[in-house]
Amino acid sequence: MPQDPTERRVVVTGVPRRTRRLTGYRPRTEIDEQTTLGHTYVRSLMRSQLRTALTVLAVLALLVGPLPLLFAAMPDGAGLEWTVLGFCVYPPLVLLARWYVRRADRNEKDFARLVEDR
Repeated sequence: MPQDPTERRVVVTGVPRRTRRLTGYRPRTEIDEQTTLGHTYVRSLMRSQLRTALTVLAVLALLVGPLPLLFAAMPDGAGLEWTVLGFCVYPPLVLLARWYVRRADRNEKDFARLVEDR
C-alpha cells in the first residue's frame, strides 16, 4: 500500500528531560560495596601508611638504639648522658613526629582525592 503523499511527518518536541549523568567509573562505590577493587584501594592506603610508620620506626631505632652502647662506652659521662637525653634527642624526635603526621595526612588526602566523586 502506498502512503498518502499528503501525510506529513510531525516532529514532537518538548521540555528536555532531566537525564542522569553517567559517571562511569566510581571508586567510592567500589569501596562501599566492598568489591575486590575497593579492597585493593583500601589496601593501598594501608600499605602507604604502614610504609610511613616503618620508616619512622627505623629512623627512631637508628637514633635512639645506639645510645645505651654510647653510654656504656663512657662510664664517667653522667653529665653527658643527661645532656644527650634531655637536649639532643628531643629536637630530632619532634621533627620526626612532625614529618610522620604530615606524611600520613598527605597519604589520606591522596586517597580521598582518588575516591572522591568526579
